[in-house]
Amino acid sequence: MATDINDSERMNDEEVIGRHETTSTTLTWLLYDLAHPENQRVQTKLREELQSVPTDRPTIDELNGLPYLDAVVRENLRLNSALDATFRCAGQDTSIPVSTPYIDKSGVERREVGVGAGEQIVIPIWLINRDKEIWGEDAEEFKPERWLEGNTHPRSSEIPGVFSSILTFLGGPRACIGYRFALIEMKILIFALLRNISVELPDPVPVIEKKSL
Repeated sequence: MATDINDSERMNDEEVIGRHETTSTTLTWLLYDLAHPENQRVQTKLREELQSVPTDRPTIDELNGLPYLDAVVRENLRLNSALDATFRCAGQDTSIPVSTPYIDKSGVERREVGVGAGEQIVIPIWLINRDKEIWGEDAEEFKPERWLEGNTHPRSSEIPGVFSSILTFLGGPRACIGYRFALIEMKILIFALLRNISVELPDPVPVIEKKSL
């Protein structure tokens, strides 16, 4: 443990270990997506790659060396962010540049949005991660191959996310500090669950909707 940090600056065990519900929620949606008939091919391809690992206790490097597993994790994080949106409060008067000019209510063309000190800004994580102007017409589809192709959506590089040009872990100084741990945690759980188990939806298929932020 570092000795050059004040007690007031240290994270306690609950802060370090906590927030596992975000990982479990994200993995639950992955299993639900993979269970759909149209995604059985994804599940099969993923399982074949997982079974190619010659041990049931792979190292972190071995897991990170599985390209399709990585693509599945990235696509799941894009489609199934644990948070739909988050908020920020402006500490001072400022402006936010926009990529496409717009006409305000006075008929004036604007290239930025003014924000006053104390005003809240909504960051729509879910909408940005699924924006068809960024990800293409198949933005609503679960398609891990988009990452294997080197991400053929150049506008995604405009997203200031801390990971993979998506906003799931946010970005900047208030980005998720545990995102690397979350990534390897997800890969370990996927390896343990799907290496020898398949998931399918029952008949009739239940209607499940995401209702909370």
